[in-house]
Amino acid sequence: MSWLSGKRCLVAIPTYDERENLPWVVAALRGVTESLPCAVDLLVVDDQSPDGTGELAEQLAQQDPALKVLHRRGPRGLGRAYLDAFRYALAHDYDLVVEIDADLSHDPARLPSLLAAAEQAELVLGSRYVPGGGTRRWGLARQLLSRGGSLYARLLLDLPQRDLTGGYKVFRREALEALDLDAIRSEGYAFQIETTLRVARAGLRVVEVPIVFVDRQVGRSKMSGRIALEAVGMVWRLRRELPP
Repeated sequence: MSWLSGKRCLVAIPTYDERENLPWVVAALRGVTESLPCAVDLLVVDDQSPDGTGELAEQLAQQDPALKVLHRRGPRGLGRAYLDAFRYALAHDYDLVVEIDADLSHDPARLPSLLAAAEQAELVLGSRYVPGGGTRRWGLARQLLSRGGSLYARLLLDLPQRDLTGGYKVFRREALEALDLDAIRSEGYAFQIETTLRVARAGLRVVEVPIVFVDRQVGRSKMSGRIALEAVGMVWRLRRELPP
């Protein structure tokens, strides 16, 4: 029997202007999760999308009782969206939480492998930079930014993981409980670095599973130069606050 049997899993999908992508990612996830031995709910966390993503999510939820929708009215951003999803998961007794992008950059077909790896670790990173991982449709500048950012964080924070800026992750409940959610203030790349660091500093296990990241085909990326610069400064703050 799989260790996932009887577990409850929440897949958190932050959205902002993802109306075109949302039905596709929900359908793709449902095609995968129906065969898993654990019970899987989807949580769309929408930041008042002007394009009507939140309203569409409600329509989809009427057809699927395992699809939940969280409308956020406070400060927006990827990091805060995930923090609200974590709080939701803890309050509703989920055993596992998955971070995944709404634009199909993260292949739902890799979800079973990531969940299976959570048997051996409290945090599983979908990694582009281990054997078997990679990226598609990325220009040289973006590749250098991503690889350089992970290397920079690895060296300054003394972490062994190769992909610290990726956003396809599985947290076991123990990892969420070890995080001080109220202390996390970062966004974007920095948020992913900080959550992994805090889990590792708590003495919990972190493993990497190869994934291939495919750049979005529809819509506009939410990442920006400001978010990348934030990560540079945040790593130094984390080095001071959470030393090895």
